[in-house]
Amino acid sequence: MTEYINKTLRDSAAMRWTALLLLALAMFCSYIFMDILSPIKDLMQETRGWDSTAFGTMQGSEVFLNVFVFFLIFAGIILDKMGVRFTAVLSGTVMLVGAIIKWYAVSEAFMGSSLEAWFTNNLNYIPVFDELGVSPFYEGMPASAKFAACGFMIFGCGCEMAGITVSRSIVKWFKGREMALAMGSEMALARLGVATCMIFSPFFAKLGGEVNVTRSVAFGVVLMCIALIMFIVYFFMDKKLDAQTGEAEEKDDPFKISDIGKILTDSGFWLVALLCVLYYSAIFPFQKYAVNMLQCNLTLTEPASDSFWASPSVTITQYVIMLVVAAAGFASNFQKKASSKYGLLGISIIALITYCYMGYMRQSAESIFAVFPLLAVLITPILGSYVDHKGKAASMLVLGSLLLIACHLTFAFVLPAFKGNAVGGIIIAYVTILVLGSSFSLVPASLWPSVPKLVDAKVIGSAYALIFWIQNIGLWLFPLLIGKVLDKSNPGVTDPTKFDYTWPLVMLAALGVAALVLGLILKVVDKKKGLGLEEPNIKD
Repeated sequence: MTEYINKTLRDSAAMRWTALLLLALAMFCSYIFMDILSPIKDLMQETRGWDSTAFGTMQGSEVFLNVFVFFLIFAGIILDKMGVRFTAVLSGTVMLVGAIIKWYAVSEAFMGSSLEAWFTNNLNYIPVFDELGVSPFYEGMPASAKFAACGFMIFGCGCEMAGITVSRSIVKWFKGREMALAMGSEMALARLGVATCMIFSPFFAKLGGEVNVTRSVAFGVVLMCIALIMFIVYFFMDKKLDAQTGEAEEKDDPFKISDIGKILTDSGFWLVALLCVLYYSAIFPFQKYAVNMLQCNLTLTEPASDSFWASPSVTITQYVIMLVVAAAGFASNFQKKASSKYGLLGISIIALITYCYMGYMRQSAESIFAVFPLLAVLITPILGSYVDHKGKAASMLVLGSLLLIACHLTFAFVLPAFKGNAVGGIIIAYVTILVLGSSFSLVPASLWPSVPKLVDAKVIGSAYALIFWIQNIGLWLFPLLIGKVLDKSNPGVTDPTKFDYTWPLVMLAALGVAALVLGLILKVVDKKKGLGLEEPNIKD
């Protein structure tokens, strides 16, 4: 009888993994909406008049309030004071509100409305922000892009709040159990949302042979409704858990202003924070332009409208194959039997080759770039396990930066040289995208576990808050910079598939060079101070 009373939802593997699934699905949906317009940048220019500057400014607006109004810090305070249940539902609600605003901004109903006229005539000058050169709007920016930016800012607040809430919830449900595996699984599913977006956003925009970008954003709004439902269901599960344990929700130490001085004088903090902002600024902003970059550098010929490769069914088929790649590859990491491990790995590789072939036959830049997160899903557990048992985190950071540089320079100089070579160009694109995906896994797998070794344990929570805030600065700045550099280096170009992406890609490669230098400095500091970055996390 005593055993029955002491058993809680958290003690049941099925229940705690159900809780994780609810949280992971919510983040999966948010990742899809985050990049919902990225694969249809060309259509936004054709149908809404968004040039690259307008597109980049709107995309960068997602983190504007987090950076300049310090909402990221407020989100941490809300989470600390109100707990995971309230904050989870609040974040889902805020994301949905922002998504609806963005949907209305790109809809036909907004065009010609009095609201469009107001946005055209207003927000052309924002005091202080304009003087500092960080305004989320500018004179001449299309009204639909301005209003969409407002919605995306609100969405970004909810998304960032959801991210820290999900991390805290996983700790609550999996502390002392499979927490690393749970966090890795949540990250893998969220990243799969990027690939889902790349496939289905263009699918809905072009459905029925008539271009309508509103459908893509409406698809994202539906997903945000699902995300909110997931958080509400989680609310009741978490409430029942607390009723069973009789404990109040766990609370981390709140962010303290007094911690800032300690953190900012810590060299380890600056190395990690700068590495973080440099690396992620070269990846996430690139995702928002990658499809258009491929459209400009690959020789793609649309398949006949009556062929299988142009039919809606091929999109569903390719997505199912993508899920097989991700599921089999991810599961292979946790098989103890060699036959099961290599069998699943073989299925994943065959499915990946099949997916790539279908992407080539579809002649679709969106489905080509969608392979980007697949290798990340496959190898993230491998790399995390390696760092846990073998170490070499600092060396991994250096290797990841080298791969990042090589990939962006390949996109800048090698891929354009294959323009006109339909097969060769796509092969180069696939290989480079997959390598970039592996880099995407390599650096985070070694960066985040290294933070506790570099920063005083007493201020680790506050340090993470500041690192995320600094990271958001890069995620705001570089989508905007890419758009501006793209317009400046392509004067008079109006065809969205004719842009020269050389200079934006060189800029991103330069971020990789800076990250490489910092990674080498980190290795020197580690050797001098004995920080233990090259040592395994798990001691035998």
